[in-house]
Amino acid sequence: MPMLPFLAALPLSLALATLSVHAAEPLAAVERAIVPVAAWGGTPADPAKARRHAITQITLHHQGEPFRPGTDPQAYLRRLQGWSRTSKGWLDIPYHYVIDLDGRIYEARHIDFAGDTNTEYDPSGHALIEVVGNFEEVEPNQRQLDAVVDLMALLAAKYKVSLDDIKSHRDHSDKTVCPGANLYRYVKEDWFRHKVALRLAGEQAAKR
Repeated sequence: MPMLPFLAALPLSLALATLSVHAAEPLAAVERAIVPVAAWGGTPADPAKARRHAITQITLHHQGEPFRPGTDPQAYLRRLQGWSRTSKGWLDIPYHYVIDLDGRIYEARHIDFAGDTNTEYDPSGHALIEVVGNFEEVEPNQRQLDAVVDLMALLAAKYKVSLDDIKSHRDHSDKTVCPGANLYRYVKEDWFRHKVALRLAGEQAAKR
């Protein structure tokens, strides 16, 4: 059996072990469940001012601030959009997707438009994911981790991103601790890459 392209970055024994795993939910269902900008009260960015790009990488960020239970994620997104445009002068929210405490995924900046950053790396080509919370101080919950895997797998499949190109903000900049030590270890120890590989293998197996 030929090796599936997205498994090529894993050790052979681990890659082969993924081939019989089935996804719990089709990635199409994950995509349908993403909350669009209009649904959380945001407004679209002006395409004439956008820097267009093609996705080649997936990059994980955290909010970097406390996000307490009971906080309204939609109100947070509206504030973030206003701050990004008014205070920073950016096109929109710097990230393409935001994941809340319940693991719900929200559309933010349009995926066709390159993101923004306070650090020196160029986010052009990067699909940017933000998880709410400050993971220097708290642990990500399981719903958030599962949502990150689902979204990374969806983006990897849709844009043909390799496992090697699933990274975090601090992998592209030495001027940040983002996405926080407690979330970064899932990147550093290849947990996300492994789970994404399993997810993609299950998606492929379900289609046979």
